Amino acid sequence: MEKIHNELKKEFQLERMILFSDAVFAIAITLLVIEIRVPVLDGDISDKEILRALLPLSFKFNGFIISFFIVALYWTVHHRMFGYVEHYNETLLWLNLFFLFSIILMPFSSGIYGEYAHKIQLIIPYGIYVINICLTGFTNYFLWKYIGNPKHKVAAPALDSTTLHLAIRRSLIVPAVFFASFLLTLLAPLSLWFPVSARFFPLFIPILMKRSRTRYKKRHGIQSKKVLT
Repeated sequence: MEKIHNELKKEFQLERMILFSDAVFAIAITLLVIEIRVPVLDGDISDKEILRALLPLSFKFNGFIISFFIVALYWTVHHRMFGYVEHYNETLLWLNLFFLFSIILMPFSSGIYGEYAHKIQLIIPYGIYVINICLTGFTNYFLWKYIGNPKHKVAAPALDSTTLHLAIRRSLIVPAVFFASFLLTLLAPLSLWFPVSARFFPLFIPILMKRSRTRYKKRHGIQSKKVLT
């Protein structure tokens, strides 16, 4: 009876950790839009004036859209990852908290990026944003590494080595893309084209994710479509 009680207690505590994580994601993804405020116009207002007032917000919307899909991507990854977790320990708890720390920072870094995105020559705002993205990517990487290590005894047998290796490889794609983007931004004094083109790098993330999965499956002769889709 005591053994059953302990198992139920562990399951309940693991569920609490997952529910807490979901709540953090929900709050972070909601706070992203708070930085975008409706412009207040006085006097006789025309559609032309409204459009003129909304134009500066386009840069903030750009940061919001990118951050929304980044947070959404990591939520799906976190959801998939903890689908393999059967047990937890204090180390996993703290690794997950560090990961959530980077997620809850996203509205702040996204707000700075969106506020100054129209000034392409500025490096610091985009640098802060990239640091945040890289922190999220690397903590996600360490979570996969920890969960996938058999000696920690937290993952279910369903987490096979093929799925784990592909997940670890794909976890580095997002930070790598943003870091490359930031390096190109540093070349701004040479040409304005570099930082402008660098802002479009995140558009390649879904393509790189799909290509990484396809190449990995082809290299290892995997026919199943269920490998980390």
